[in-house]
Amino acid sequence: MKDLMKMKRRDFLLSSVTAASAVAFATATTTTVSAEAPTKVGEIGVESNVKGMERVKQKLVNPPFLPEHDQVAKHSPRVIQVEMTVEEKELEIKSGVFVQAMTFNGTNPGPMMVVHEGDYLELTLKNPKTNTLTHNIDFHASTGALGGGGLTHVAPGQQTVLRIKCDRAGAFVYHCAPGGVMIPYHVVSGMNGALLVLPRDGLKDNNGKLAKYDKAYYVGEQGWYIPKDDATGKFKRYDSPMAAMSDTMKVMDSSTPTHITFNGKVGALTGDNAMKAKVGETVLFVHSQANEDTRIHLIGGHGDLVWPGGSFANTPTVDRETWSILGGECGVAMYTFKQPGIYAYVNHNLIDAIMKGAAGHVSVEGKWNNDLMEQVQKPGPIA
Repeated sequence: MKDLMKMKRRDFLLSSVTAASAVAFATATTTTVSAEAPTKVGEIGVESNVKGMERVKQKLVNPPFLPEHDQVAKHSPRVIQVEMTVEEKELEIKSGVFVQAMTFNGTNPGPMMVVHEGDYLELTLKNPKTNTLTHNIDFHASTGALGGGGLTHVAPGQQTVLRIKCDRAGAFVYHCAPGGVMIPYHVVSGMNGALLVLPRDGLKDNNGKLAKYDKAYYVGEQGWYIPKDDATGKFKRYDSPMAAMSDTMKVMDSSTPTHITFNGKVGALTGDNAMKAKVGETVLFVHSQANEDTRIHLIGGHGDLVWPGGSFANTPTVDRETWSILGGECGVAMYTFKQPGIYAYVNHNLIDAIMKGAAGHVSVEGKWNNDLMEQVQKPGPIA
């Protein structure tokens, strides 16, 4: 234990250690009064350019919704201030199936933040003393210090403030990355979200014309690795993240999730909670996957415009039936609904969708268009 505790945090971040060592490390550091960030900022070559900028507080909301925002920037670059609180909590991700989750603001995925290219995002990250572990945040949209992860380690009872310049347009994952095997453990325990950086002049279609949306939804896909009791065949339930860690790490070793959810629970985006639209409305879908690869399909619809990897600097592809999203990135798609009814929004590995839970619904109101599809004859006896 002494040797493990002497390990520099940077070494721990980059090391490959056993699950048992990670448990011992995390247990030993749980009682630490303060957490020291592993990255030390050296000589400053360029100072921050935020002096005199307007500061705006953004109110974060729970997924699948996005905070209020302008699709085209109406102001010069600003400092967008947000606040998130780490919550270690039990989540029921399927009826009778529980996980000891680690979350940003209590939800999986964490809330979406929205800025424009050239804005600065200033995050206050709080880790209440009621939590048991050290946490941080790695913004895939940022530059330097392990995405900010090297500067944001907060022990229970601490907070930190990080400011990043959002200098490229796209949708980007953020996640906790405290060190070693604790990185995947925190990520697969639900601690991830997304940041949307819109172009200042708005999204553009494949012809360079402004592409506006009537509604936007955020879907966070999460793979869960839940241990089973060999004797009963039921999924185990634990009292804390550390109590669950050793068994969970064994399941993680297979790289095969036992459950996959959209927005934190099987069926979370179905029924009364389905995403909603009307015929003629254009909807933007932002989909994040912090760890595993996925492939998204809107059954009954298409991707009119799809930005692979969520990069808005690239020309979107058009008329897609399915679009791939790699683990550790976001995908963005836009579709104008033409027919009413229920559309299934799924991971088109249908095993993952139907048997593990990676599916949601879009409920669309309006009048049917027989020119697009008509039931010429109802099912009946063969003539």
